[in-house]
Amino acid sequence: MRLTPRTVRSSLASFVLTLAVVASPVAVPREASAQIGIQIGAGNSLNHGRPVTCNQGARLLRTRGFRDVNVVNCRGRYFTYRASRRAERFEIAVRQRDGRIVEMRRTSRRR
Repeated sequence: MRLTPRTVRSSLASFVLTLAVVASPVAVPREASAQIGIQIGAGNSLNHGRPVTCNQGARLLRTRGFRDVNVVNCRGRYFTYRASRRAERFEIAVRQRDGRIVEMRRTSRRR
């Protein structure tokens, strides 16, 4: 076999590729873990721990996927709203001092 620059380059390239595959660290399988989807529910902060007004609470619920947000009561420490999401109606209580959802009850399914 006659060695030409082309065959030397091709042999060298295949040797380097083989060496890279053999010398590379073996991929260790990672430990299995569950993929968790985050959903809004009781305990989630709407306003990153800052106080909210009645209108801000309603607007923040709208940005979290709730529709037809209606104010039930905005007096006192907790603001109460009724809203719908995915064909269900909810009554949601939001704490005024930090914007945290403290209670979320499904009231009915929308038809």
